[in-house]
Amino acid sequence: MDFALTEEDEAFRDELRAWLDENLPEFNAAGEIGDENNPDRRTMLRRQAWQRRLHEGRWAAINWPKSWGGREATVSQNAIYAEEMAKAKTPGIYNTNGLWQIGPMILRWGTEDQQQHWLPGILDASEHWCQGFTEPEAGSDLGNLRTMAVRHGDVYVVTGRKIWISTAHLAKWGLFLVRTDPTSLERGAKHDGISALIVDMELPGIEVQVIRDITGGELFCEVTFDGARVPAEYLLGQENQGWQVAMGTLGHERVGTAGMSVSMRIELDNLIATTRHHNPAALEDPGLRERVARVWTQLELTRLLNARALSKILKGQPNWPEVPLAKLQWSYLSQTIAELGVDMLGPLGPLAKGGPDTVDKGHWAHNYVWQRFTSIGAGTTEVQKNIIADRAIKMPRR
Repeated sequence: MDFALTEEDEAFRDELRAWLDENLPEFNAAGEIGDENNPDRRTMLRRQAWQRRLHEGRWAAINWPKSWGGREATVSQNAIYAEEMAKAKTPGIYNTNGLWQIGPMILRWGTEDQQQHWLPGILDASEHWCQGFTEPEAGSDLGNLRTMAVRHGDVYVVTGRKIWISTAHLAKWGLFLVRTDPTSLERGAKHDGISALIVDMELPGIEVQVIRDITGGELFCEVTFDGARVPAEYLLGQENQGWQVAMGTLGHERVGTAGMSVSMRIELDNLIATTRHHNPAALEDPGLRERVARVWTQLELTRLLNARALSKILKGQPNWPEVPLAKLQWSYLSQTIAELGVDMLGPLGPLAKGGPDTVDKGHWAHNYVWQRFTSIGAGTTEVQKNIIADRAIKMPRR
């Protein structure tokens, strides 16, 4: 790949920087939004306001068609966007699932009516979206999912459970994978008979329970369907075509998570600066210096791997095997940097938020436990390794 920036890329960077210089200071000066006692809720309200401002400037969905307020960004422009957003330390996105995964799938698989119905709310952050794939009995092996959707006239009656569904308690809509052919598992064709169904999360027969994580946060949920009646017109793509829809969705999700290599590079730079200020002797330790160098090298390799994966997706090519490899790198490096942060800061590393000597508001102590989720998020590490061993390396099965 040629990473030299074109004139169009340079103009893209200049326009983005100018927009951030004009909008971000004003947004940050406004301070917290709302008086919610729940810190997770305050964060989401702030992200909602930021996404709305991004959308006004056509910076929320840069990969979407121009007709939908996007910029049809190139591979290099996606890299520029991630880099500039990370450097500016912008707030997160309210509708990450919708903008990067579900929205593109509706654009690809949805009817015109479906696009008009759902895409505006995704863009302007008026409606939050979740994505429901993982199940208690199936884990991240989508082929084993058992949540059933049986068609009765103009509705699908949905029964089953989904787990580890991010922000389902805040979502108005969700994209769920369901089994519409109950015989497919018996026939040994587990990837057949799966459909993608868009669900109104406020329907009767749907219960959402929040799962408090190890940091005390309330991000993940368990969703139970007990005879929920979903309109058949909410089917995305054809019935039993859900596997194809899911693969495209996961391709965008895992490239998005792998694309965090840029943010992780900023995280490493911030760690080095913090260590230089609070515990400079650690930077003279040969063992820690070697670990920093290894992380830096792996981040650069991941950035290049991610660029190649994104290039394939934007060109309509199969995203194999770069996407699962980049996802593994994201999981590994997220945890490695978190552990390195606690070690480099010495006695200050484990101090939690609220203490008088806490560094960076307890960020490093929080990150140490929080980043464990990356072994599961966007596909478990074990499943990803098995897929790569089977399909890429073609190792013999026992």
